[in-house]
Amino acid sequence: MILPRLVIAGAQSGAGKTTISIGLMAVLAKRGLKVQPYKVGPDYIDPAYHTHVTGNKCRNLDSWMLDENTIRYLFNRNSRQADVSVVEGVMGLYDGFGTEKDSGSTAHISKIINAPVILIINGNGISSSAAAMVMGYKHYDPDVKIAGVIINKVSGQKHFELLKTVIEKDTGIPAVGYIPNNSEISLSSRHLGLVPSVEMDDLNSKIKKIRCLVEQYVDIDKLIEISHHVSKIDEFKNPVESMQKMNQVKIGIAWDKAFNFYYHDNLELLEQLGAELVYFSPMNDDKLPEGIDGLYLGGGFPEVFAAQLEQNQSMRLSIKQHIESGLPVYAECGGLMYLTKSIEDFEGKKYQMVGVIPGCSKMTGKLQRFGYVNVELNRDCIIGQKGLKFRAHEFHRSIVDAKGVECCYNVSKMRDGGLLSTWQCGYAMHNVVAGYAHVHFWSNPAVAQHFLASAQTYEFSRTQSLRTSN
Repeated sequence: MILPRLVIAGAQSGAGKTTISIGLMAVLAKRGLKVQPYKVGPDYIDPAYHTHVTGNKCRNLDSWMLDENTIRYLFNRNSRQADVSVVEGVMGLYDGFGTEKDSGSTAHISKIINAPVILIINGNGISSSAAAMVMGYKHYDPDVKIAGVIINKVSGQKHFELLKTVIEKDTGIPAVGYIPNNSEISLSSRHLGLVPSVEMDDLNSKIKKIRCLVEQYVDIDKLIEISHHVSKIDEFKNPVESMQKMNQVKIGIAWDKAFNFYYHDNLELLEQLGAELVYFSPMNDDKLPEGIDGLYLGGGFPEVFAAQLEQNQSMRLSIKQHIESGLPVYAECGGLMYLTKSIEDFEGKKYQMVGVIPGCSKMTGKLQRFGYVNVELNRDCIIGQKGLKFRAHEFHRSIVDAKGVECCYNVSKMRDGGLLSTWQCGYAMHNVVAGYAHVHFWSNPAVAQHFLASAQTYEFSRTQSLRTSN
């Protein structure tokens, strides 16, 4: 089965790939096409914009955390019902993990899924140099199929025609359009990147402006044509097909403005393994959903919504009581912060949180951890046995002081074959594992399976207790 697809890559960070990707997806969706969006790398914020624009869950493609065949399996599965798949890259086309050429980069993903690349370059203040830039990207890795160029920040039609002429004459790659300088289409940012889509009041108005610009200045028909010049991707067996499934296990998923950083493939993996997912809001609901057997607290921005989280005392008490009764809880980054005694924001004001993990989460003025990490369990816990390994990503400005609480993660950061640093995380107490690492379950599906097995054990003991009491 042929799956039409495009990769939108920037020559460097800030080239405009997110804005142009959103605009292209919006134009294609307006034409009535079913668009399957993807984001290269471990990002959560850009995918939320893609999901909003297309109405389809954006997926992450990460060639550092996942092996190539898993990526091909997930891409095939998620793109099967789409008219076209649009993949937004990360950083510059060839930027990945350290200086390794084929590890985590947009270029590597384009080769894994055999997709044509549309390169975004900044046209501000250049003419013939544009051709030199495109030529360099074309020849750096001949296996990467650069099929078109979109030029951002162009002064006008004449400037574009100049750039188009020199690029096509010297590189043979078509310039398929441009975006003129326009300050009205920039997306707001804060300490961890773009402001999430769920927080933008004028989001639809902003997206309409972006869509109109892409529609007017980019050759959409040419891009659709390019997306169809692809070959079939080999089918791969579901890597978790033979794994044991759990029955009648309900997992609560925290989802609102404060908590929405999840890989959608993580959530679907839990469902493939037999879980029923029940969504709730720590900000707005009074208590945890009835009958849940496990709790997944993803990342997000609890520091931004700390006042509302503090005000919802009944939810904080409900979570604490369930944890003290043995409920298995897996928490990542923002979820970890929520489980501590308090959050101290950038201004130094403290807000009371769940209080299961002693100590305070404190926001700082700089990134504390950033990048890919290897994780190994140093003790048995709800997500696996000692020695289980998986890959993850960290990106946070907060620190947690939880003295006296044992950690179940040995974390290491590598680069170009060398060990950069090691530390411990993954606070483990009661039936809780809470750490800063954002884990892609498909890097080792045993993590998800162990979590659900812990939930099933809790469900069995809870059911037996109810029968005894009756």
